[in-house]
Amino acid sequence: MYTIGHLLKEIREEIGLPLQEVQQELGIDLTLLSKIENGKRLPTIEQLQKLSKFYNYDDKLLIIQRESDKIANSLEYPELATETLKVAEDKIKYGNQYIQLFQDTIYQKPIPIESRRYIGSKAKLTEWIMNLIDKETENINTFVDIFAGTASVSNQAIQKYNQVIINDILYANNVIYKGFLKKGKWDKAKLNDIITNYNRLDADLIDENYFSENFGGKFYEHNTAKLIGYIRQDIENLKPELTDKEYNILLTTLIYNIDKLANTVGHFDAYIKKPIKPRPLRLRLIDAQDFDNVKIYREDANKLAQQINSDLVYIDPPYNSRQYNRFYHLYETLVKWDKPKLYGVALKPAPENNSLYCTTKAKNAFKHLVLHLNTNFLVVSYNNTYNSKSHSSENKIKLEEIEYILNKCGKTKIFECSHRFFNTGKTEFDNHKELLFITEVDEKRKNKSLTSLLCR
Repeated sequence: MYTIGHLLKEIREEIGLPLQEVQQELGIDLTLLSKIENGKRLPTIEQLQKLSKFYNYDDKLLIIQRESDKIANSLEYPELATETLKVAEDKIKYGNQYIQLFQDTIYQKPIPIESRRYIGSKAKLTEWIMNLIDKETENINTFVDIFAGTASVSNQAIQKYNQVIINDILYANNVIYKGFLKKGKWDKAKLNDIITNYNRLDADLIDENYFSENFGGKFYEHNTAKLIGYIRQDIENLKPELTDKEYNILLTTLIYNIDKLANTVGHFDAYIKKPIKPRPLRLRLIDAQDFDNVKIYREDANKLAQQINSDLVYIDPPYNSRQYNRFYHLYETLVKWDKPKLYGVALKPAPENNSLYCTTKAKNAFKHLVLHLNTNFLVVSYNNTYNSKSHSSENKIKLEEIEYILNKCGKTKIFECSHRFFNTGKTEFDNHKELLFITEVDEKRKNKSLTSLLCR
């Protein structure tokens, strides 16, 4: 790197001065002068001013060179130097206005589908999962994600396979898939205008509503809750003027923007019982796409299994007692907008769509699922929290049971990856791993095992 030292040496040599003469005239230690010229030490501002005057050189230019050395030497990621220096320039140029400039830049970028807090999200594991599927399977045209959750795996599969079937029983997840992935007509400028109007709302001028009366001061700061309720009702009022795709994009945009503002640890089974610091609700459009090769369902997975054919089914069911419809009840209520009667401290509606996979019947439900799927490959995600100290985190299907059932369906390989797991702060669990089972289905073996397995 070309340093201030190299420049000082070139200036000195150009005017024909030996280093000893500089030392004698300025009283700067000879060893120090040598280290400065060799780039091993930065000169102080005082030393630089003495040198510039002695060399009859512009001290401002030398100081700039010195400061650039300091910046360059402090960079931990030199490959980002150009971008870093541009940001530093903007911060100096705009001062206190830079925060607004930065936020404006951020809010121009659409929100990706992976940007959501969700129990069991595979967003950080998707690359690992898809790479293994690529390596261990073949001739995959139809890919099924039968417990899609955040759809991070589906989102990658869409780029690779001819047809992708996405399913989840939750109303909110179904809307999210349609908003992000389903093909449909939509006008981006029209939606941006709607969102701009929402971002101009003044909560103090908005009346109380169903959402603020129930969730304000609990799951959300009260004024934020008023805005959420108002916006949700307005989306419903606009529905006749919106395409189905536009309606789902707006609902998904609302969910993704309020997700980070929730006064929770990442789900709605409880809220944090502390004063909520007000934070602005500023909506940003989701990264909506249009795909021809997607089919979206909101079905019980075990029923859907008997209706579809595929080459590969990815299975990531709930394994513990946490019912997703209860953990994300607020989004279910927000999407359905049926304004139900709410119960308990967590303000949940009456139970709906409870999963057998969160009960002692989980093993039998899993047997029924895999043995009724018409597919060439089964790919099953599983985590090893089955020995968790927390009852709610303890898996309802044991590792040995998963292995046994899948081996009855065909040749099964097991892969593992270290992965930090979700917890609410009460569970201690070391050496957490995500496991991936890949089974090449043998129909004869599976059918032979069907009756005996279902009777156990």
